[in-house]
Amino acid sequence: MSFNILKENHFQEFAKEAKEEIKNTYLNDNRPWVVGYSGGKDSTAVVQLVFEALSELPREQVNKKVYVISSDTLVETPLIISSINKTLRRIQEKALELDLPFETHKVKPDIESTFWTSIIGKGYPSPRQKFRWCTDRMKINPANRFIKDKVSKFGEVIMVLGVREKESQTRADVIKSHTTDGKVLMRHSTLPNAYVYAPIRKFNLDNVWDYLLNNISPWGDDNHELLSLYQSSNSECPLIVDKEIKESAGSCGNSRFGCWTCTVVTKDKALAGFIDNGEEWLKPLLEFRNWLSEIRDVREYRQKTRMNGQMYFISIDIGQIDKNTYTFIKEKDLGNYLRDHHIDLSNVEDLNLIIEVEDGGYKQLGLGPFTLNAREMILRRLLETQKLVHNPYDKHFQLIRTEELKMIRKYWLEDGDWKDRLPVIYKEILGEDLDWEYDDRPLFEEDQITDLESLCKEENVDLNLLKKLISIEKTYAGYKVRRGVIDNFKKTLNQEYLHL
Repeated sequence: MSFNILKENHFQEFAKEAKEEIKNTYLNDNRPWVVGYSGGKDSTAVVQLVFEALSELPREQVNKKVYVISSDTLVETPLIISSINKTLRRIQEKALELDLPFETHKVKPDIESTFWTSIIGKGYPSPRQKFRWCTDRMKINPANRFIKDKVSKFGEVIMVLGVREKESQTRADVIKSHTTDGKVLMRHSTLPNAYVYAPIRKFNLDNVWDYLLNNISPWGDDNHELLSLYQSSNSECPLIVDKEIKESAGSCGNSRFGCWTCTVVTKDKALAGFIDNGEEWLKPLLEFRNWLSEIRDVREYRQKTRMNGQMYFISIDIGQIDKNTYTFIKEKDLGNYLRDHHIDLSNVEDLNLIIEVEDGGYKQLGLGPFTLNAREMILRRLLETQKLVHNPYDKHFQLIRTEELKMIRKYWLEDGDWKDRLPVIYKEILGEDLDWEYDDRPLFEEDQITDLESLCKEENVDLNLLKKLISIEKTYAGYKVRRGVIDNFKKTLNQEYLHL
């Protein structure tokens, strides 16, 4: 017997055992399944194994729902989300043809939590390894909302995921910590009444590819095309529904294809790989992504307080700086210095200030969100990039949605953009108008704003604070019950930098 025949028998036995376990687990109770699909090799293998296993059962036994869900962060690499959309459609069509209880769904972040709403609207700094706010907001929370909805409907659900022990030691430790001896189901780390089933947990990388390349996709996909996709980039960004799995998954931008905007790593090898393999229309996306990563820690683009007005300080070594370009003040004089120079920490750009601490050390104000001016700069660059990108596979492709632009405008108005710059920027760059709601038009004309700015300087009143208070009042105008207005006033007035 040749080596190839032995190898083929080995992987066929692996797949056969996995399908038998899937059948037994499926028939064991009435809890519906939610299968996570990311478009990559592991999740493809899981969905295909489940589909094949249930197809082999008598139809009268296949009577509980199997939901196949995929996460669309709205900034997925275009080639990948196109492939995912096609596969979800084919799975649904084949399931209907075979009368199998599969339903495919895409889960998306709330409009308040998208990448662009968070960065351009609220000013979040672009993600990095120690501040990966994007994973929770754009992947975990949307998937968990779907799962919670099914839990409320059915009582309990089983998540079916393509996690493998041999992916990494960290992943193996996470899987082991959630597993009860003798049980195929694992506890979900955060969601009560949700359990995790990993049909390929014992598979190694060769097992996965052997199965995919030697078994025809039941819904008509070509798994050799998936292999080509991997060869053009690197691996996939898994659908994550568990915070502990998130930590073991690492970042997606280094060796996985996920969000084209990912700034967690130094270089996006996946996007670069696609470009090197002929998809040159993606170049503007890579250039934008690299620029967004570069400007993240530029001090002039960042507020000098956190979103809640709290200040924090970072220690510095003054031996490494040009002392002639900085102003040195005592820590106890910081408040007076800011007031005397009418410095708005949410908008100031060049604040070359070093604070001398009582114990002899030196500190600098830490960085908060992007300033409003920086957010405008990012939006302009994004819209200019959108003009340059011509997706040959989707003529309706857009980098940012209308709903996001409208939400960003709302946040800008709340943050004191009384000139209502966003509609102007949009028309200036793209040459067209959107259906803006001009009920949200700023309260003051431009000459009135100028007068107000002068008056605030004269009376030593924080202009940004005044803008926030007026925005709060406007938000609650017309409401009969205004319970939240006083709480929001107090929150705004209690910002730390106002009480130095």
